[in-house]
Amino acid sequence: MNPQNRIAVPPCAEAGAPSPVVATGRPLKWGVVATGGIAAKVTQDIALLEDAVLHAVSSRSADSAAEFAQRFGFATSYGNDGDVAGYQRLVDDPEVDVVYITTPHGQHHEVAKAALTSGKHVLCEKPFTINAAEAEELAAIAADRGLFLMEAVWTRFLPSINRAWDIVYSGELGDIRWVQGDLGFTAPDDPTSRLWDPKAGGGALMDLTVYPLTWALGSLGFPDSVSAVGTLNSDGVDLQNAVTLSYASGAYAQLSSSFVASCPGQATVCGSNGWMKTGGGPLHNPRELTIKTGQDDARVEQFEQVGGGYTYELREVTRCIREGLTESPTMPVGDTVRTMRLLDGVRAQIGLRYTNDA
Repeated sequence: MNPQNRIAVPPCAEAGAPSPVVATGRPLKWGVVATGGIAAKVTQDIALLEDAVLHAVSSRSADSAAEFAQRFGFATSYGNDGDVAGYQRLVDDPEVDVVYITTPHGQHHEVAKAALTSGKHVLCEKPFTINAAEAEELAAIAADRGLFLMEAVWTRFLPSINRAWDIVYSGELGDIRWVQGDLGFTAPDDPTSRLWDPKAGGGALMDLTVYPLTWALGSLGFPDSVSAVGTLNSDGVDLQNAVTLSYASGAYAQLSSSFVASCPGQATVCGSNGWMKTGGGPLHNPRELTIKTGQDDARVEQFEQVGGGYTYELREVTRCIREGLTESPTMPVGDTVRTMRLLDGVRAQIGLRYTNDA
């Protein structure tokens, strides 16, 4: 395996590393934009960090922001005020050090640009933006201002995932020839849901594919060519898709995501000497790895995690900001931009377009 493909191990996932919640320096004050389900999950883990301060939360609705603030213990909250959006009021707060963005995908670029322009460090949910052009603009702003910027692909920071990369790059499986990853569920038949909203960046590709893709990138790196098929609904949002990544070595990765089928959510990495598959949870947060090599019996390695698993990502953000880094070696901005270009190519093949593309 080409060592250049190896995703860098974050200090928080190294063997013997202390719990990611243990304080390592001065506290950082967090601002959270939006109050949906993922905001609640990650905020619970932010609260676990001994050196994190829940300072501000924003929503379009002042009542929603206030309720969320009271629920989790934020110092203040912001809703829309006349023509000024709640998120703008939050990024204008001089007390906020770092902004975590959890809005629907279609708003990521707008909110992240406002945060960076206001001098805030940014952690933005996946997918980072709708297209590569938006991602490139944000990367340029962050670089120009010397600010930290990262896509919240929390899977890259988990101890179980980094152990998987150890196994891949140890050569235990031999040369990696084939990677498979799937993720899907039957989404509610609700036309008002962001999952089906073209303006929000709805569809299985943008919402789910980053996780199977992480297994391909971690095992094989970025591909030499991509082919894809997908099924769109009457609003032009993809119901499901299948993506094949091809490599000059002859290796392949086959990735699928769906909003109309319940899938096992498993990743399998196959090499010339054996295979590895995920278990004990979905492929983006596995608690088990099963490894089978040569004539040996399969073995199972099990993992525990702190909090909901987001604590490792949050510790890395904290470390990078404190050390003056503008990106994480584990989730560099360049990987995010290349991923958005890859997704742009997939969308072109399956005919998936969004308002932001105009």
